[in-house]
Amino acid sequence: MPAATQDPLRKVDDVAGFADVPRAEKERLVAEVFADPRFADYLYGCYECGICVAVCPSARFYDFSPRRIAQAAGRRDVDLLYQQMQEDIWECSQCFSCLRCPRGNNPGGVITIMREVAVNNGMSSAREALEGYSRIIYKIMSTGTQVSPDMLQPDAFPDWGPEVQDVSENLALWRRALPPETHHTTSTGWSVAERTLIELYLIWLETGALDMIRQVDEGLHMILEEVMEDRLEEEGIER
Repeated sequence: MPAATQDPLRKVDDVAGFADVPRAEKERLVAEVFADPRFADYLYGCYECGICVAVCPSARFYDFSPRRIAQAAGRRDVDLLYQQMQEDIWECSQCFSCLRCPRGNNPGGVITIMREVAVNNGMSSAREALEGYSRIIYKIMSTGTQVSPDMLQPDAFPDWGPEVQDVSENLALWRRALPPETHHTTSTGWSVAERTLIELYLIWLETGALDMIRQVDEGLHMILEEVMEDRLEEEGIER
């Protein structure tokens, strides 16, 4: 039997994956990325020097490369960019170490835009990547605080790398090393005024942040809206 040969006519999107997604849908999403007014300032062309990869902390733990993002965006490779929106961009830690690029590129900025497009369009990757953060969002809106060590679990925050596993397994040790009660739970972190929570809700409402939450987690959005609308009514605030 002769060795199997690669079909030279095989589609590019088969190579990149997600061949079942209509090409028009991929083009529409990627066009939103290119249309963002920040895009032109974030990408000037890649030298392929590899500095962004060398300084990238995520590249140490994942098969992730900010250079691949910049190259795909520079070539306007629709199929590869779509694949990256479904996979690669969620491995970025958004530390912006890649700003050391001698060409002046900002791969982290490009990834920010791609993430926003994914969230705004309710892409499955956005739902999966942000699932663990739903609890944090609810904590912020209900208590004004963010996260307690108990919430740092590998299954909820896989993009945090191996450190989150270490934190999860050694909570008792970290609490002995850092004894203040604020490290035990967000409920004792600090007391946030009711008015502050309402102002935060209104900011999220007016800036469209709540609409983004609706795209990712409609159930969470419904809870937030119901709770905060009651608070607005109690304070006599009309929208």
